Amino acid sequence: MSVPSGLPATGGHLVAGRYELSSLIGQGGMGQVWTAYDQRLDRRVAVKLVRPDRVAGAEAEELRRRFLRECRVTAQVDHPGLVTVHDAGTEDTPGGASFLYLVMQYVDGSDLADHLAEHDPYPWPWAVSVAAQLCAVLSAVHAVPIVHRDLKPRNVMVKKDGTVTVLDLGVASVLDTDTTRLTHTGSPIGTPAYMAPEQAMGGAVGPYTDLYALGVLLHELLSGDVPFAGTTALGILHRHLYESPVPVRQLRPEVPEALEQLVLRLLAKDPQHRPASAQQTYEELLPLLPARGVPTGRPLDPTRPFLRPHAPWPDRAVTPAPQPAGSDVQGDRPDVARAVDEVKRLLGEGRITQAVDILGAILPAAAAQHGEHSPVVRTLRKQYAATLMDDGQYRRALPELRRLADERAAEAGHADPQSLQFRYEAAQCLEALGEPAAALAEYRSLLPYYENQYATTDLRLALEVRRRIGQLLLAVGDRGAAQETLVRLLHDAERIHGPAHPFPSEVRRTLQWLGQVRG
Repeated sequence: MSVPSGLPATGGHLVAGRYELSSLIGQGGMGQVWTAYDQRLDRRVAVKLVRPDRVAGAEAEELRRRFLRECRVTAQVDHPGLVTVHDAGTEDTPGGASFLYLVMQYVDGSDLADHLAEHDPYPWPWAVSVAAQLCAVLSAVHAVPIVHRDLKPRNVMVKKDGTVTVLDLGVASVLDTDTTRLTHTGSPIGTPAYMAPEQAMGGAVGPYTDLYALGVLLHELLSGDVPFAGTTALGILHRHLYESPVPVRQLRPEVPEALEQLVLRLLAKDPQHRPASAQQTYEELLPLLPARGVPTGRPLDPTRPFLRPHAPWPDRAVTPAPQPAGSDVQGDRPDVARAVDEVKRLLGEGRITQAVDILGAILPAAAAQHGEHSPVVRTLRKQYAATLMDDGQYRRALPELRRLADERAAEAGHADPQSLQFRYEAAQCLEALGEPAAALAEYRSLLPYYENQYATTDLRLALEVRRRIGQLLLAVGDRGAAQETLVRLLHDAERIHGPAHPFPSEVRRTLQWLGQVRG
């Protein structure tokens, strides 16, 4: 396999002046994965290198920004089944090229694809144990919320002690510059054999998308093959959309009926017919897990960890933010002005998570000093909501945005642009949180306000709202309405932007792909 242009061809290359590449362990069109040594801490690590221009062309700078943001957000997910992120950044090469790098924990074990190939047939209790551990990871990831988008055996490692580690969290999201972005070849980013119907059709993705991939993976472990195979990506995706999977008990009668039924529900075409969450899926797997006992002592045995330590954590209250800089220790009252200056400094340095914590801590003090509805507090709350959004904390941002929207509408009317903007961002939160029906309803209620405006900026925002409506219609399984929405959108987008503009070009590619798959 040829080396992607601009990436190292041999070991010994030093990344970020610190990580010495050792041996190449994976390579594809987007980049490479190396084992490496952290010279500063004298430890083995894994380094993923990505060439921005291999996937984004002129949008390389935007990709860099998203890459660093996603690495920062995913690094906050605390779960033992998720590979630890150590470092991330960009680096220029002497030849003038540049690449993105992600430094991760080195996981010693076997990837699940190799593990499956070495054990035929794969013991069904092992399959249950792998799936249950993956549910625990997905539960933590979806709570952020993050959608993996590319869950497959090559992205799952089984360690010597039988614990499972998930790789590449957030990478598919970064390489896919929007939830429905298509590559220049017209195919969705992802692995077709594990791709949910809504993802294949260019619809909005959510936690339900990862649950479908989990169903594919579980079917593969139990039967030895994915439920839908084919010689072309288009053929595979067409089967995902229109064919029913073969029940695994027809292939392996010893598989429990309850497990077969769970796999079929995970593989439901309509996301609303799948289990409600990774937590619920775990609870259904729980009775099928091995009883407590003495481990066999065999390495890479995924049943080994189960006493119940890998059960997903239920939803918990948000950890209180730390006391901000500038606090009055004697009275325990933050100095709001000094804290605001500190937030500005942190945001200027890109330290968004720390800025969020300080904003959350000073809001009660600012309300006590200036009044709940004062301009100072309103400004702080706007900044808090915006920073939560930028930090990917959509669950915390949603109530703040709804409150800001309601207050502004009460003062200036429901058609007020600022109120509409808060509602638009709240709809984005719902979409990111995996609530497509609620997000769809919110976008639909917003659309008349934007379409009744005459400013060019409002008309362009109306087009974006219509695009999101089309994507969400695909996510909830209403393909006919989605196609009708996108056809009308394409006509208006070409009239406003011109046919060569990226926006109508993207809608056109989605419609072409939708037509191919539906045909």
